[in-house]
Amino acid sequence: MANRLFQGIIQQMKDSLDRVIGVIDEAGIIIACSDLSLIGESRRSAMMQMGYLSEITVVDGYSYRNIGTRPKTDYMVFVEGEDEIAAQHCGILSVSFNAVKQYYDEKYDRSSFVKNILLDNILPGDIFLKSKELHFINEAHRAVFLIRISDISEIPAYDMIASLFPEKGKDYVISISEEDIVLVKEVREGTDPRELVKLARSIVDTVNTEFYSKVHIGIGTVVDNIKDLARSFKEAQVSIEVSKVFDTEKSVVNYENLGIGRLIYQLPTTLCTMFLQEVFKKGSIENLDAETLSTIQAFFENNLNVSETSRKLFVHRNTLVYRLEKIRKLTGLDLREFDNAITFKVALMVKRYLITKPTKF
Repeated sequence: MANRLFQGIIQQMKDSLDRVIGVIDEAGIIIACSDLSLIGESRRSAMMQMGYLSEITVVDGYSYRNIGTRPKTDYMVFVEGEDEIAAQHCGILSVSFNAVKQYYDEKYDRSSFVKNILLDNILPGDIFLKSKELHFINEAHRAVFLIRISDISEIPAYDMIASLFPEKGKDYVISISEEDIVLVKEVREGTDPRELVKLARSIVDTVNTEFYSKVHIGIGTVVDNIKDLARSFKEAQVSIEVSKVFDTEKSVVNYENLGIGRLIYQLPTTLCTMFLQEVFKKGSIENLDAETLSTIQAFFENNLNVSETSRKLFVHRNTLVYRLEKIRKLTGLDLREFDNAITFKVALMVKRYLITKPTKF
């Protein structure tokens, strides 16, 4: 359809310009031209010699310039001639065609439609009208993956991820910002969440292998209606932010597995401060040294099992009991009792949350 769009504009410009003008696609093929006999001709050599977006490239009597502002352009405009006038025409046509293409994408492109839903840039009542216009399937099971890539300067991460999911009618790879890329993946009904995590880890491994960049992926819950994609996207955002506080070592986090961390993340900081004051009436958590905190962490990781914890810490059982007793005296909480252990665990997470104070959505 882009071919017909470009050709229609060129036909209107044809009488105003005394030179051959046209557009070639990413394969170097002429898809629209004022000289209809040239349509279908290959200009691959010109494509190979293109420089930066703002540069004019001259090849075999024609001037060329990219259309658009992305590092990897999909189309180029060309004008017959190698003089200054040809260069000026190229510049004007490039800007004009880019504006038309953006308008076309906004109105008819499914990826732009999905992006507007994710960012809440479309009214709920207009979603179904637009989806009908685009022949978009509303009721399908989809999962939203937020892929956050650090240190991506000059890295074509978007193109690489898009190449991993070539089914354009089912999967949508969308650039949200310089760091964030979203994958909206159609999945089977009843898909195991572990399969989604496995897919996310494969993306992390691919990006790490190709670009050696740090990647975090948040996964929202699977939704069965297009109107719920925005909610799943927000869940994916929350997953990454919560993992930065409580699971700093994890590169893939599923919203459904956030547990109590998700609850704490949504609490007001004033309420969290009050909770800590109530829990540690007998003494502040700051009174615990690094060794004691390490012991507590190991005790939790080993399910409050004294024998197993002492073995993992390479200390005598009596030594561990002594440390636990010391904690009880300082805080008033006996970690060997289940209720006290839960309270202490939550308190540690709340304390960590207050230190980081993550940005909320």
